Amino acid sequence: MRFLSKARTLESLDEVLQSARVLAQHRFGVDEWRKHPRSVLAALRRHRWPSMIVRSSAAAEDTGSKSHAGAFKSLLNVTPKGLTHAIEEVAASMTGARGDNAIFVQPMLEDVAVSGVAFGVDPSSGAPYFVVNYDDVSARTDTVTSGAAAQLKTCYVHHRAAAAPPFVAPVIALMRELQSLFSQDAIDVEFATTRDGRLHLLQVRPLVVPRAQVDADVHAQRLTRIADKIALGMRPHPFLHGNRTVYGVMPDWNPAEIIGVRPKPLALSLYRDLITDSTWAYQRNNYGYKNLRSFPLMLHFHGLPYIDVRVSFNSFVPRDIEGSLADRLVNYYVDHLLAAPNLHDKVEFEIVFSCYSLDLPQRLTRLQEAGFSTDECETLAQSLRRLTNRIVHRDTGLWRGDADKLVELESRRQEILSADLDPVARIYWLLEDCKRYGTLPFAGLARAGFIAVQMLRSLVTIGVLTNEDYDRFMGSLNTVSGQMTRDLAQLDRTAFLAKYGHLRPGTYDLLSPRYDEAPDLYFDWSRQAPGARSSPAFSLSLPQMREIARLLGEHGLEHDVVGLFDFLQAGIELREYAKFVFTRNLSDAMALLRQFGAELGFSAEDLAYADIRGIQELHAGSADPHTILSRSIEGGKARYAETCELVLPPLITAPEEVWAFHLPSTEPNFVTHKTVTGCVVSHEDREHLVGAVVAIPNADPGFDWLFSHPIAGFVTAYGGVNSHMAIRANELGLPAVIGAGEALYNAWSHAAQLRIDCANRKVEVLA
Repeated sequence: MRFLSKARTLESLDEVLQSARVLAQHRFGVDEWRKHPRSVLAALRRHRWPSMIVRSSAAAEDTGSKSHAGAFKSLLNVTPKGLTHAIEEVAASMTGARGDNAIFVQPMLEDVAVSGVAFGVDPSSGAPYFVVNYDDVSARTDTVTSGAAAQLKTCYVHHRAAAAPPFVAPVIALMRELQSLFSQDAIDVEFATTRDGRLHLLQVRPLVVPRAQVDADVHAQRLTRIADKIALGMRPHPFLHGNRTVYGVMPDWNPAEIIGVRPKPLALSLYRDLITDSTWAYQRNNYGYKNLRSFPLMLHFHGLPYIDVRVSFNSFVPRDIEGSLADRLVNYYVDHLLAAPNLHDKVEFEIVFSCYSLDLPQRLTRLQEAGFSTDECETLAQSLRRLTNRIVHRDTGLWRGDADKLVELESRRQEILSADLDPVARIYWLLEDCKRYGTLPFAGLARAGFIAVQMLRSLVTIGVLTNEDYDRFMGSLNTVSGQMTRDLAQLDRTAFLAKYGHLRPGTYDLLSPRYDEAPDLYFDWSRQAPGARSSPAFSLSLPQMREIARLLGEHGLEHDVVGLFDFLQAGIELREYAKFVFTRNLSDAMALLRQFGAELGFSAEDLAYADIRGIQELHAGSADPHTILSRSIEGGKARYAETCELVLPPLITAPEEVWAFHLPSTEPNFVTHKTVTGCVVSHEDREHLVGAVVAIPNADPGFDWLFSHPIAGFVTAYGGVNSHMAIRANELGLPAVIGAGEALYNAWSHAAQLRIDCANRKVEVLA
């Protein structure tokens, strides 16, 4: 078979298709309608269809080079009375289109249970996946194609998958039959299932794929290796508590938020070297948790980064919790995540017990309900109390020493930059110092910042503070981001860039320009920066202070009220400041690498595919720099091409999920309790940011420049409740949705207008 016009293709399938039904149709040319409208209407009335869909079938639609999807009108639920007007409207939409344009009318499908769109290959890469987007809520046939689905679901099934999830199996069978009939994998299908279980084909056309299709056998070999690696990783380990693991892109140092789900090799290697290979574990052990220093936190599957959740959960167990209790805790945490995968970006708040807070006794009832004894819960509580006191103590808290290290980092950075060092040595030492005096103390201060937020939230949970008190406290913070907004209004361009120029969206991405490399890309120097948003001052009433003092004593926390709130403020502010300081070393090292590579004939685009281990090798040996970098870049490009052809679920709970999976529903994080309505724009659309709801792929701190524009709010695909952007939005009183997940983010970012109701945790697509 071959593709014809939209209507004729469906007609040709009516008698041969086995796996689905094709609706009856009445087709006529636009010219025929213009000349003989009465005879067309008379023929249509003979069908006695009470409700109809009037559809375009233009010659320019559904060709092998362009689909023109949505370019011409189709009108649903047309009654016989409105038929003339509907035909005129569809015909008018094809004005100017060349060729033999036609219109076809079909009966409206009744009792729709599921509707959706399926692709024969991944449309972005040509990889051999069936991609099924569907809506099983609205009982309409057009919600997926129009972007109006409130609860869009997405399923990926590899061509070589042994089986498809039961719910989409009939659609996959339809896709396989159509691929066979047309001798083409790249197809685009619209379908609907009625409540009696019957599958209906509504449309099929060629899928225009921007890249060449991928060999399914070679691709399957890669997935087999990934599945085998996952199966091995899920076995028990002699030095880890817990029977099994889960892999996720968001829990604990969430790579999806910081480097993205498909980072270039340089970004991936930098993040591993600076944080996730060893620094994270060293500092967590310093703060009183289990020693996981020989375990990398982040693995990657052909370049797709994932957190080993069992390793993460082990690292949150206090080091004085041993044996069976530690085993049962980790198993409980993993089981909880498996039961509620939507919590994968909130594991520390919703699953793990990693610090003492004033609502801990209430939260520990979850453990008792899961079979833990009262004594075991008390043992854990006492351990967390000791650990928390050691971290946050008013005079000797561990976070204070980490704050002091940041001063040393600044001093040593100046020495490195002014020393008589070769470029490789300068890059090497900037990154080594970044680990020892930057990301190491940052890991500690991030822990303190988390404890601060947890403690503050616990005061709301037990009723001492209100949600409004929480918002006022967060609004009173003086973070680096807030200071940057004020400095943009007060400092001249040179002074501002001297202070903030090292920042960039995509902290680890060499191809993302620093602020001082492309200042006009980020800031409108002719317009006054928005002032700080007015927020009521935060203060505690005398009864609140007395109650908090009583609770601190009752819970054995070694703080007075003033000292506690000093810590809460410092913990959150220093977390952001530490990130600001260590990224200067990182950013300077990346700038030097770019310069060094250029002298050897490599572009920045080339260097983004290199591995930072090449610089370490050059520093330690006498190899030829051009040879080392050339090999690294060549290998990185080949590996990254494979990375871009792979799609895996954000949470992998079993090896077989690499072959077929649903994108999980997620529970977004809503920031503030405000409501905002605005037009949706991409963060790249810098001309239309004023008053807009901005779509940002992740909650990277390099997007701080957005806050120099008077945006109305923002949504991100990735990011946690304790992420930098969440803290910043709270500080500004800016409505935001952090970590919406891929499915919701795709729907919202492609909408024209959104209404965000943070208090009720709702997002509505208005247009």
